[in-house]
Amino acid sequence: MPHRTPLIERYRAHLPVTPQTPRLSLGEGDTPLVRAPALERETGIAEVWLKVEGANPTGSFKDRGMVVAIAKAMEEGAQAVLCASTGNTAASAAAYAARAGLRCAVVLPAGHVALGKLSQAIAFGARVVAVRGSFDDALALSRELATSGEATLVNSVNPYRIEGQKTAAFEICETLGDAPEWLCIPVGNAGNITAYWKGFTEARDAKMAKRRPQMHGFQAAGAAPIVNGEVVADPQTIATAIRIGNPASWNGAVRARDESGGSITAVTDDEILDAYQFLARCEGVFCEPASAAAVAGLRKLARVGTKPRQVVCVLTGNGMKDPDRAIALAPKIAEVDAQLDAVRDAIRVP
Repeated sequence: MPHRTPLIERYRAHLPVTPQTPRLSLGEGDTPLVRAPALERETGIAEVWLKVEGANPTGSFKDRGMVVAIAKAMEEGAQAVLCASTGNTAASAAAYAARAGLRCAVVLPAGHVALGKLSQAIAFGARVVAVRGSFDDALALSRELATSGEATLVNSVNPYRIEGQKTAAFEICETLGDAPEWLCIPVGNAGNITAYWKGFTEARDAKMAKRRPQMHGFQAAGAAPIVNGEVVADPQTIATAIRIGNPASWNGAVRARDESGGSITAVTDDEILDAYQFLARCEGVFCEPASAAAVAGLRKLARVGTKPRQVVCVLTGNGMKDPDRAIALAPKIAEVDAQLDAVRDAIRVP
């Protein structure tokens, strides 16, 4: 099996690393860009690609930024790291902290983290604290703890996270030979749309690409502070990864939208779940519900406006992050006697 170049090494020239930065890696980056023929047929768009970030080591895009943030924390002599999380950041921080030999604490909103993500953070040895409040409450508390010197904060307010996450834009340009016309992406805490825009801008400047894409971000309708122009005190959505009412990178998301001539709009939970099931059943790609917001948004835009020729949808996390959702949406599993006729009847399409 060929050796995968660690992300920090592969993009060293484009990252704020030094000879003293540890060569930390769990094999992050270099994720698949998968063609989506069923989406092409439905939308009438010539090329639709899925950037499958669930193929990262802990199953989400967070690993790209976390490897840089943790490596820099090591370089700076940190003994512990800390994050607030709706789940994916916790899993990633815990994994890379374990690899680096650092202590890790994560602060979660009680009752609003998918089981797959929570189990990862626990398995990797993080100290998990659930607060009776929202993600925004968890982040505010974590920032206060980090300011007092308790630990290094590794949320996306840490600039090294954005630096690592921008590498996905480089990969897209390298694979396609240029930036796509549109990039569709879920928006929660808004660090990722900020990072992609930074990456596409740097890719153009470095001659990896001739253009920059329009950036189209999508928030859940019940957690759409940027769309509504005001903080959402009690955000509600089944897409827990983007259940955020006051994004830390709000300004970065607005800048990406405005400078690219794109948009940030809302999609309903029903639209998200329909896209989630469509991807699994028609494309064979299993993503977590929040990821499907990008596809729900693309489908919505394609119905009402001018269509580009080429689009990339970012699927931010693996479907196994939230197994309960898939099971809840599935038909009841048939249980029959261990007899040939019974099994034949059960599998026969009505």
